[in-house]
Amino acid sequence: MSSFTTPLVVSPLTDGRRWRLVFPFGYDVGYEGSGDRITVPLGFVTDFASTPFPIWGIIPPWGKYGKAAVVHDYLYMVKARTRKQSDDIFREGMVVLKVDPVRVFLMYWAVRLFGWLAWLRE
Repeated sequence: MSSFTTPLVVSPLTDGRRWRLVFPFGYDVGYEGSGDRITVPLGFVTDFASTPFPIWGIIPPWGKYGKAAVVHDYLYMVKARTRKQSDDIFREGMVVLKVDPVRVFLMYWAVRLFGWLAWLRE
């Protein structure tokens, strides 16, 4: 099974919405030791899940899926993979983190349907 390879350590920014990585953060795609590692670098800035304020009661920016959201934010920024691959890795990461399957489904389809806005903006 896939694996987050290092702890996620972040520090809040003064805007109250974004966080900066204090250490690099890694994720092995597919399975641990697959050789397909994503390393989010020191200093990367994330807002975790980019959910609009009106739905924070249902899907807040931070939750059990936080590590997967950081990897997803990074993949959208660097565009080293397709948007579909990036979204699939987000879903895979949420499964690794044992996020509730209904939430995985909702969040995955939210990024599939609306993620193009962020993809074009980055």
